Amino acid sequence: MNREHLLKEIAVTGYNVLYSAKKHFATYDIIEKVPGWLTIATLAVGIFGLVIPALTNNLLSAAILVIGIAAIYFNQFQDGRQRYAEAGGKLVSSFNTLRGIYYETKGRGDGESVDDLEAKYREVLKETEQVWLHKHIFISDWYAHYKIFWQGQIGWLDEQLHFTLFRDKIPLTATVAGIVLLLAIACWIAACFGWRVCA
Repeated sequence: MNREHLLKEIAVTGYNVLYSAKKHFATYDIIEKVPGWLTIATLAVGIFGLVIPALTNNLLSAAILVIGIAAIYFNQFQDGRQRYAEAGGKLVSSFNTLRGIYYETKGRGDGESVDDLEAKYREVLKETEQVWLHKHIFISDWYAHYKIFWQGQIGWLDEQLHFTLFRDKIPLTATVAGIVLLLAIACWIAACFGWRVCA
């Protein structure tokens, strides 16, 4: 493999490894934090419902029931949550190793051999494939994108992959959800004002 092809391949793998690491950390964060937030929110609504009559209606009760069901969903991940943190840590270590290999490769001249660096790259790739956990929590994709593109330093990946806002930095499902939400709001506003746009 020549130098330019190896640089590109390391960057693609680096992105995949970083994404996987951030997805593992996102799953861990959600498992750790969301059940507590749900408990506090439902308790707060219950307590305020004692003094604010508007909080004791069927719609709010149904919403609290849905939150309770969501808590059951999150609890199924509780026993294995430490595995997500450990896998994420190992993947970050692999990502850092890949970055080092990338810069070593970049430092080589055009005519120089990169076979030794390709062998190192293949070794790291093999190690990372054994670390990934395949079951992740709902919305961990969105949170992983946030952790990569809005918190991380990924300039070396961007040198090869040239990330764009809508193609890479915002998940497709988030874009679709945003469009559906905007359409729903537009239809609701139209219904409130008697416009016949959404008939």
